[in-house]
Amino acid sequence: MKCFLITSEQSEVLFYWTDQEFQQNIQEKYGASQEEGHGLPAFEDSISTQFAPIIISFSTVLEQHSDNYTCFTTENNHTYVLHQFDECLYIAVNGDGEEKEDDLRRKIYVMKKMTEVLFGMVTLSGTLLKKELRPQDTEQRARLWTRLQGLLETYSSLRENDQSFLVEAVERLIHPTLCEQCIEFLERRLVQQLNSSVERAGEEVLHAFILVHTKLLAFYSSRNASTLTTSDLLALIIMVQNMYPSNVDLDDQSAEVRNADNCSTTQAQRDAESTSGSGPESFYTPEPSSSDGNSSSSGGSSGSESAGLLSMAEDPLHTLDASPPDPSTPRRVFLEVSLRDGLYPMMPHSMYCLPLWPGITLVLLTKIPTNAVAMSVYKFLEAFAKLEKRLSEIQGSSAASRGQQTIHEIRSKLDKFVKALGQSEIQLQNAWSEFKSKAFGRGGPGFTTDLIPCCNNMKTQLCGVYRQCFLAESGPSDISRRLSPGLQERAQTMVQEKLVDWKEFLLVKMRRVVVYLDPDYLTYLDDFPGLVHFICVDRSTGRMIAPSLNISERTTSELGKGPVAQFIKSKVWSLVRTTRSYLQKGHSTVTLRDGDFYFCYFLWFENETGYKLEAGDIPVLPDDSAPIGMLAWDYYRKLLRYYSKNHQGEAVKCYELLTVHLGVIPSEIILQHCRQLASKLWEPSRNPLL
Repeated sequence: MKCFLITSEQSEVLFYWTDQEFQQNIQEKYGASQEEGHGLPAFEDSISTQFAPIIISFSTVLEQHSDNYTCFTTENNHTYVLHQFDECLYIAVNGDGEEKEDDLRRKIYVMKKMTEVLFGMVTLSGTLLKKELRPQDTEQRARLWTRLQGLLETYSSLRENDQSFLVEAVERLIHPTLCEQCIEFLERRLVQQLNSSVERAGEEVLHAFILVHTKLLAFYSSRNASTLTTSDLLALIIMVQNMYPSNVDLDDQSAEVRNADNCSTTQAQRDAESTSGSGPESFYTPEPSSSDGNSSSSGGSSGSESAGLLSMAEDPLHTLDASPPDPSTPRRVFLEVSLRDGLYPMMPHSMYCLPLWPGITLVLLTKIPTNAVAMSVYKFLEAFAKLEKRLSEIQGSSAASRGQQTIHEIRSKLDKFVKALGQSEIQLQNAWSEFKSKAFGRGGPGFTTDLIPCCNNMKTQLCGVYRQCFLAESGPSDISRRLSPGLQERAQTMVQEKLVDWKEFLLVKMRRVVVYLDPDYLTYLDDFPGLVHFICVDRSTGRMIAPSLNISERTTSELGKGPVAQFIKSKVWSLVRTTRSYLQKGHSTVTLRDGDFYFCYFLWFENETGYKLEAGDIPVLPDDSAPIGMLAWDYYRKLLRYYSKNHQGEAVKCYELLTVHLGVIPSEIILQHCRQLASKLWEPSRNPLL
């Protein structure tokens, strides 16, 4: 039994999700209490009634004792985790034991992250966010909640089945030849043509990347673009998977897909051979098809047999959504931007998801023409937030003068900003006039605590302007301010033509990632006898490398198949949970034995030349802190800043390595494996990071 709820302090439901079992339990409980002749109450009302005592209790404890509880377990072993963000209370519930307290807390923070990506700075105003989460129009509310429910389900599924979401890092397909070709193609052809076209309507493509399921094939950022954070990229991958879900388990039903590593086009062979210079490229060694030894090398296959091959390769990965979204309509997303003059969170972008084939998607992120408005709003919001904080902590004239100086710095800019908006934002004009009269007028209180309500009002009005500019329902006039459908179609066609010869290979490569380590092209099983599995993460870039975890009954991976692979997978998931608990307590090295397996975890720091730096103390986090990861809360970015204080002027990198060995392997051999594995995985010539 599972449930997720966002409510107001008045027990008003702002969003809910339940599984079927929880829903039936609620309906049976409150349906039985209805008078005869009356129908069942609205499920939303039943949810509100069910959680009202908890919400009231939480609010009462917070109000009377300035404290709150974050987790409790009921007599029937239902675990509740609660966290309040501004005026919204998030509640996650699990009653089947599948999710622990940390899992539920992580789910809460991930949903908070998704609301920030969807609603931007509106999340900084509790009043406006409640209106955004619960639109008055019931149809609009149903659409929004369905979308949020889909995102939550997609995240939960990915975290349960995908290693990249288990450790919250981005996984890429390891095929240097194809990756380099695609990056060069994105840079020199696709992005360049899009940004030089008159049909882009003022938008500028900042980032372009190709996803194969959840894995990165290629990623390119223009020279004018800020770095796309791992947190934002993972959130976008969740959104893409929610829009175009792919059922990768069905690939076992197709013989062609199972053998796609050995069946590809002649063009792909030629690409690989021309790169290596001496025979087939090591990462991709297709054999000629026995049915047609003289297949054409042209971009499009000839004959019904080739068409059948393409069709069969696509069938296992058909999109599950019967009515996929219109790809020509971009999604508004709000992402972090880092510029020379500072960091700007939640800046508006347009995201275009262009499906190439089922399971393979091209994603474009563009800078919209009115982006400067969002930057101005953030600067003003930051100034009023700082002023409010200083006024609330005021103990002398020094704090008041610092607050006054902050507002003086933006006063003229805000005057121009309000004037430029004109009568369309009369409420902001009135709020700003009231603030100036109280702060600078002769009869006003000046910079005292009496000014705090005016600061709050200004923040609300600024968020309202932001909401009107970037979140209001798009109308016909907005169509002219996006990449034209024709331009999107050309971009889609260009990438399809580039990848058509690699399509079948990619659809299987997505499912069966085998890491090659040495010049003899042996897998890690041959390189390191007794090593069952590993995950290595570069936390400086948010990239990871790991072998596949294929648990299907029909397909054999490095771990075997069926129950064996499932057993090892459960061990890996348990290991990650355990190591995070130790890391939270300040331990950067963990070794433990579990039955027939020996687990190792290492976190270490290096400088840019690869020299391992001296291990320092890792900060200890409280039990109710934000979960360790990079999606919901970038723990590792803060950890790098903390560690770098003692290494000023030096670029510091952070790495993690998790290994699972057979328990019969001597510990000294295991440690030797870990050292060799860590050094080989990040060799630039073999596994270049994007």
